[in-house]
Amino acid sequence: MPLWQIDIHPAPGQIDRLGEQTAREIHELGLGDDLLIAAARGYLIQADIDEASANEIASTLLADSITESVVVGHPGNDASLVEADLSEAPESLMELLAERGIESEPHLVHVMPKPGVMDPVAASTQGALADRGVEGSTVKTFRKFWIAGTDEAQLETICRRALSNDSIEAFVIGPLTMDRLDVGSAGEFELVHVPIRELDDAGLEKLSKEGQLYLTLVEMQTIRDHFVELGRDPTDIELESVAQTWSEHCSHKTLAGRIHYKGPGADGTPGGDERQYNNMLKETIFEATQTIRRSLGDDDWCVSVFKDNAGIVTFDEQDHVCFKVETHNHPSALEPYGGANTGIGGVIRDPMGTGMGAKPVCNTDVFCFAPPDVSPEELPPGVLHPRRVIQGVVSGVRDYGNRMGIPTVNGAVYFDERYLGNPLVYCGNVGIIPVGMEDKEVKPNDLIVAVGGRTGRDGIHGATFSSAELTSESESLSGGAVQIGNAITEKMVLDVLMQARDRGLYNAVTDCGAGGFSSAVGEMGEELGAEVWLDKAPLKYDGLTYTEIWISEAQERMVLAVPQERWDELRELCESEGVEAAAIGRFVPTGRLQLNFHGQTVGDVAMSFLHDGRPPVIRDAIYEPPKAKPLSIGDRDAAANSETLLKILGSYNVASKHWVIRQYDHEVQAGSVVKPLVGPQCDGPGDAAVVRPKLNSRRGLVISCGMNPHYGDFDTYHMAASAIDEAMRNAVAVGADPSKIAILDNFCWGYTDRAETLGSLVRAAIACQDLAVTLGTPFVSGKDSLNNEFSYFDDKNEKQTIAIPPSLLISAMGQIDDVSKSITMDAKEAGNVIFLVGETHRELGGSHYGLVENEPGGAVPEVDAKLAKKTFATVHQAIQSRLVRSCHDLCEGGLAVAAVEMALAGGLGMNLDLATVSREQPSNDGVLTAAALSATEVLFSESNTRFLIECAPESAEALSKIFADSGISLTRLGEVTDSGQFTVRDGDAVVLETDIATAKSAWQAPLDW
Repeated sequence: MPLWQIDIHPAPGQIDRLGEQTAREIHELGLGDDLLIAAARGYLIQADIDEASANEIASTLLADSITESVVVGHPGNDASLVEADLSEAPESLMELLAERGIESEPHLVHVMPKPGVMDPVAASTQGALADRGVEGSTVKTFRKFWIAGTDEAQLETICRRALSNDSIEAFVIGPLTMDRLDVGSAGEFELVHVPIRELDDAGLEKLSKEGQLYLTLVEMQTIRDHFVELGRDPTDIELESVAQTWSEHCSHKTLAGRIHYKGPGADGTPGGDERQYNNMLKETIFEATQTIRRSLGDDDWCVSVFKDNAGIVTFDEQDHVCFKVETHNHPSALEPYGGANTGIGGVIRDPMGTGMGAKPVCNTDVFCFAPPDVSPEELPPGVLHPRRVIQGVVSGVRDYGNRMGIPTVNGAVYFDERYLGNPLVYCGNVGIIPVGMEDKEVKPNDLIVAVGGRTGRDGIHGATFSSAELTSESESLSGGAVQIGNAITEKMVLDVLMQARDRGLYNAVTDCGAGGFSSAVGEMGEELGAEVWLDKAPLKYDGLTYTEIWISEAQERMVLAVPQERWDELRELCESEGVEAAAIGRFVPTGRLQLNFHGQTVGDVAMSFLHDGRPPVIRDAIYEPPKAKPLSIGDRDAAANSETLLKILGSYNVASKHWVIRQYDHEVQAGSVVKPLVGPQCDGPGDAAVVRPKLNSRRGLVISCGMNPHYGDFDTYHMAASAIDEAMRNAVAVGADPSKIAILDNFCWGYTDRAETLGSLVRAAIACQDLAVTLGTPFVSGKDSLNNEFSYFDDKNEKQTIAIPPSLLISAMGQIDDVSKSITMDAKEAGNVIFLVGETHRELGGSHYGLVENEPGGAVPEVDAKLAKKTFATVHQAIQSRLVRSCHDLCEGGLAVAAVEMALAGGLGMNLDLATVSREQPSNDGVLTAAALSATEVLFSESNTRFLIECAPESAEALSKIFADSGISLTRLGEVTDSGQFTVRDGDAVVLETDIATAKSAWQAPLDW
């Protein structure tokens, strides 16, 4: 079949947006200034069509006839196309070259997906061509660039660093010369055995690393001994099955392992807290939830926790709700767009695979990046520039969520130099599921049915790769672990799944995520057994081995357990919706996983060995918080405090994230009540999202998060406690009932084989247990991502490692009985009164004051959990009484930042007076000195469990009574004004003063991209 190349250019007079954006990105990456760049997009179509048909397809299907023009020909040997490529670059570019007197021709570059990489636009085009009667077509998309003003050496760097990503894309300098697109060819079957029985320890370690199994020596020894006992070597697919099942990503073997922990006692005594865990997760996080559930008795509102893809809690009489947050860090480091794209796509499938299937309601995302102003010269080998990572990650999440029609309603972005080698990408999804659909059970002889996307080589070794440390070679060694998603396919799968669920066409469902079929089928058949017919799996192209089919993490796939008598009805439903479904096996009561390929047995493993044969991880954990340096800040003048405030507002962590937020559709499904940005101009930093999942009900969900990576440098216990407190504060601030808030933990840590690193994680888990039990907030789900470190060799050939800071994300899902009672943080009206809720201490360790003023000392903020519980209940009571006009939690930057955020969000001013704020300060081992707090410390302390509340003057007395009756500190600070000024006094002295316009400009500027 002929191969056609279709180039699509901006029409004359139209702006070349891709060219302008590319030139800007190259400049921002420091790879070239004043370059002249023109760009086009295009398609390679191999199909049995003539030139007239190719032109008709190009002009009516692929291009906009008003804003675009097309050139159609054959790549490589078509004179008109080659001529257009080389000498007739876009007229606008040639005119600019003439204006500048540049006589040399621009360089031509093509960029396209590598063979086997998912190309969603190409897949959609093939479907559209089939609808037009063009059958058997093959399509590939590409981008092309004409670049002037650079030499060949610089061009190569630009191609590698800015135009393409070597993990998934190839670039070609000059015209394309290919004459066919066929991907893959049928290979000959060969059953491969791995001679593991003869390997010594060194050989086992080599096999684990080079085979990308990433198992420990003890685990490799266990596998070897198992097959010695069987009297045979494993096949490659058997070895891979064990590696996937035993990976850190799938089994959480570190946190669920045996750990001997020594940490500081309650009085700070080194080694005073010594504990032995047989299963650390079960005895801390899980146990906290069980303790809470026992205390609730018949009022227990947890439905299904830690046993399915997402945690489920009650919502109303008809429906439950579920929540899951996942990480996709390693893939996002290699290919930011694809990593984040499939991160959000994968977590959407978690509620879809929970119980009998939940409908996704909304998305969340939290990102951790290195600062975007890092110099390109400072980048270690194998690391993408942070700006490119940021843009790729944000667009990946944006495209998937928006295309599926799911609102992204809550999140956060954090910056730290230590995320340079390992960006963190947390993606979450909330779903709603009918009461009675929360359980599932695979039945004997149920068919194993794969629904959705086809299987390809994308995502090979994704689960094991995610369990390993990244290195400068990861891009080339593990590029196959990167996947590209197709949101349209997943939306179609969701539509089919909801219909099939309500028609009772299956007994169980799960998503096909990490480990691909190996994990999905292995987990579903754990209690029963399964036989799989790998040759029945629909493939994207020929040539996949049986092992690649089994462990591929190709996206948009679900696995169902379907009774034989319902299979025809399910298949017809899928066909009617254009969704592919195939029976690839059967669940059978053998207790074994049996894998077949074209009638040959290629794998046969006992389920008991897969799921219970892994040797327990036994590790020591030691933690000793670094000794904090005393930090006491005396009174500073108003100019100094004002300068600090503007520095904090203009720091990346505090600055407005509107550039990210405005790319997301947070209105789709029409249930968003409190948006990510609030206030009259919709540009204030909302505390939490309020979503109405059922449009015929006023009952709502509240989604929030908390995270404080800098606090972990001081003590991971208080970091974890502060994260829980922050997530709770955010939820309560918009109206959530604190007595019914479920939380999720997501631990992202460094290399936990080090006793000190593991100790810091265990101490954080202890804090999670302590806080959750006292607050009555059960953990219902969670996830961990370990070994987030990046290693490379510097110019002196010395190994360097960048480890992320201990990073614990706490996500919260609360509920509100009537969304009309929800409130926002923006100041509402001049003349209203501002109150401070909570107690302020000299707690500046890890604060933003310390960061912007380069003050590394101080005491990290702590949480009084009992006081926090009373505070949350009291604030909720005040909001329910409709006495509160606005409420904002005190977080990054403390009182000064929270107050000015309220003012700028409302477009109003504020006059505050610190004279009434309690300055009493207990002493604490020389870190918290007993001297009274200065005004500067009151302004910038980041003590937990505090809020700013606005109320009408006539409501002030009633509000004060509620807090007085509860014994919770409530301090009248001042009032809202219409002056446009933000002024803080300490008695007669002005201690901070700025105008709101200046503050807002400083806050919005850093990420106003």
